[in-house]
Amino acid sequence: MLIVRYVHDTEVRLGLLDAGTVRPLGGPATLGELLQLPLADVRALCEQEPAGPAVPSAEVRLLPPVDGRTEVWAAGVTYRRSRAARVAESEASADVYERVYDAARPELFFKSVAWRVTGDGEQVSIRRDSEVNVPEPELALVLNAFAEVVGYTVCNDGSSRSIEGANPLYLPQAKVWLGGCAVGPGIRPAWEVEDPYALGIRMAIERAGAVVWEGEASTDELHRRFPDLVEHLFREDVHPEGVLLSTGTCLVPDLPFTLLSGDRVRISIDQVGTLTSDVVLGKPAMSWLSGGARTPGREPAHT
Repeated sequence: MLIVRYVHDTEVRLGLLDAGTVRPLGGPATLGELLQLPLADVRALCEQEPAGPAVPSAEVRLLPPVDGRTEVWAAGVTYRRSRAARVAESEASADVYERVYDAARPELFFKSVAWRVTGDGEQVSIRRDSEVNVPEPELALVLNAFAEVVGYTVCNDGSSRSIEGANPLYLPQAKVWLGGCAVGPGIRPAWEVEDPYALGIRMAIERAGAVVWEGEASTDELHRRFPDLVEHLFREDVHPEGVLLSTGTCLVPDLPFTLLSGDRVRISIDQVGTLTSDVVLGKPAMSWLSGGARTPGREPAHT
């Protein structure tokens, strides 16, 4: 079962996707409202009688599982492979990544507001001012306002390796831009995942119909633990409509690989789902998203 945001009959709804059908979820109208509730209440809503008739999933369009004031944050250098990759790409301060890997305080950074996030079957962009742009496949925690893990989703944490490699202080520009974050297809409830540290992660990048890069890993390679990341995120901050926390990657294409416009990125995480994104170049190609209002009539990516 997935908690999903979707469009049906031009109306944006919150529902449950299961066995090829989607049924509306009773109670909160938005995901942000749902994430204001304690975990026990969220589970009770998901397990109650349907709030309306189910419809075939083919008749709805899924939206990114993030809305309202819910933000996306991310963690870095959480896997041994990510530490090695960040050291390799850094021209100036490789030791910064070595130190944060074993430090008591994790690396956490802001990734996106809700309206900038794209979903399954939509587009992601690569920066025009960066020579090396890559996707980063990550398991994201979906946290409520009480810092409880409500569920899990897939995140493509787009990254400019050349900008960050030039200077670690450029991290915000290397991580945050229009079209630089995709999340979806939905939220696997936490109570349905027995061990989040034993989930296989796979990524494939297709170009002109052929796979040009692929790799696989597992969350059992995580160096950091989720409760520690969550505690630091909430330590001196609040997230009244919840927050998505992407937990880092261990699948990074070797330099000098870079994404190109027209590529397709497919990320799959066991028990959570598959997120597919088409790659475009720069801000002009994301004009359908830049109005700041996510509407049922917005342009889908795949054709």
